[in-house]
Amino acid sequence: MRKKDKIYVLDTSVLLHDHDAITNFEDNLVGIPITVLEELDKFKIGNDTKNFSAREVIRFIDKLSGNGSLQEWIPIGKGMGKLKVVMETAPKQLNAEHIYSTGKNDHKIINAALHLMEQEPKNSVVLITKDINLRIKAKALGVTAEDYETGKVIIHDQEKSSYAIDGVDSEVIREIFTKGYIDEQELLGNKKVVNGYYILKNGKSSSLAYYNHLTDQIQRIEKEFVYGIKPKNAEQAFALHALMNPEVKLVALQGVAGTGKTLLALASALEQHKLFNQTILARPIVPLSNKEIGFLPGDANDKIGPYMEPLWDNLKFIKSQFGENEKKHKAILEMQESGKIIITPLAFIRGRSLSNIMFIIDEAQNLTPHEVKTVITRAGENTKIVFTGDVHQIDTPYLDENSNGLAYLIDRLKGQKLFTHVKLEKGERSELANLANDLL
Repeated sequence: MRKKDKIYVLDTSVLLHDHDAITNFEDNLVGIPITVLEELDKFKIGNDTKNFSAREVIRFIDKLSGNGSLQEWIPIGKGMGKLKVVMETAPKQLNAEHIYSTGKNDHKIINAALHLMEQEPKNSVVLITKDINLRIKAKALGVTAEDYETGKVIIHDQEKSSYAIDGVDSEVIREIFTKGYIDEQELLGNKKVVNGYYILKNGKSSSLAYYNHLTDQIQRIEKEFVYGIKPKNAEQAFALHALMNPEVKLVALQGVAGTGKTLLALASALEQHKLFNQTILARPIVPLSNKEIGFLPGDANDKIGPYMEPLWDNLKFIKSQFGENEKKHKAILEMQESGKIIITPLAFIRGRSLSNIMFIIDEAQNLTPHEVKTVITRAGENTKIVFTGDVHQIDTPYLDENSNGLAYLIDRLKGQKLFTHVKLEKGERSELANLANDLL
C-alpha cells in the first residue's frame, strides 16, 4: 500500500443518495462498514429511489468482488482506487459504543473508522456521510468527517434569473412596444442568456423582455391572464411566459413561500390542457417527524391527504376565479372527473413513461439530484416538466441548499435551449406573509 493513501469510509446515507458514490473517490481507498451492508439489505425492497439505490449498490459490490473476498482491498476499476468491507472491531483506545450508546448503527460506523485509523496509522481516514449529526459525533472522537460533495453546487451562481438593464435608448423601448420585438444588437452585452428575461429601463419607461435565441431577437412580454390568474409582478410574468412557451420543455421555478410558483404552474397547465393528454401535479412525501407514511391513520388516500392538501388549495383557488356555471369552472371539474388532471404523491407515478403530459413537481428541493434526473429521463414526446421549490427550505435530513435536486438542476442546465429558470422574488400571498418572510 502506498504511503499517505486516503481511506474514505462511506455511510449508508451516501450510497442511498448516489448509488455511484463508490466510483467517485478517484484512486483512493473506499471502506464500507459491515453495518452499512446490513442497512442496505433493509432498504433493498421497495419502489422508492432509496430502494433502487440500495439494490444498485449491492449489485455493484457483488460484481466487483466476483469470487474473491471483500476482506481484502479489491480494485474498483481503471483509474480508481480499491474497496473493502470494514469490520467494526472494537478500537483499542476510543470506542464510540462505550462513549455514546451500544447497539446504534451510527456508533458502529464510527467504530469502523476508528478501527481503520488504528490499523492504518500512516494513512488519512475520512468518514463521508450526509448525516450532519453523525459527522459531529465522529469529529468529537477525533475522526475526520465530511459531507459527500459530488453533485453539490454553489447557489450564488444561480441567484439571478432575470436582469434589469438601465439606460436603454427610449427609441428602442418605443420600438419594442410598437413591433413587439427588436433585433438583438449587443444591447444585452454579457447578460445575454439563452431564454433569458430582462427589464429594459429608461427613466420611467420600461418593458419586460425575453431573449429568443432562435431568432436572435428581444421580444416584449405582456402581463396577460392565464386561466383567471394575472401576474402581479415582473417575475411572475416571466414565469408564465416560460410555462406557456412551447419551445421550452423544462422549467425551474424557484422562490420562497407565497411567491406563486405552484399556482402559476397549475394555471398554465389548465390553459394548455388541449395540448397535453394529462396534467400531473405531484410532490415528494417527506415523512412527518421522521415517521413513515404508514404510521398515519386511515387508508392510502387518508394517509396522503395532509401532504397533498396545499396542491388542492391551489386548484380550488383557480376554480374560485370563475362562477360555478362558467365554462372554465366546469372544464376543471370535467378534467378532474376524467382523470385528465391528477394530484398525487411523486412515488405513485414512479416508473411511468411521461408522454403527452404536463408534469409539475412541487417541493422539488426535497429531491436528490438522482431523483430529478430520473424524472426528466422519463420524458417522452410532447412532454413539459416543471420543477418548483425553494432551495433554502429543505425538509429532508440528508439534503441542503447546495446538494438538493432543484439547485443541481438549475446549475447544470442553465443556458440550455430547452430549459429556463425563473426566480420569484416577491411574495404575493398577503401583506402579513410578506412581513414574516422579510423579518422573521
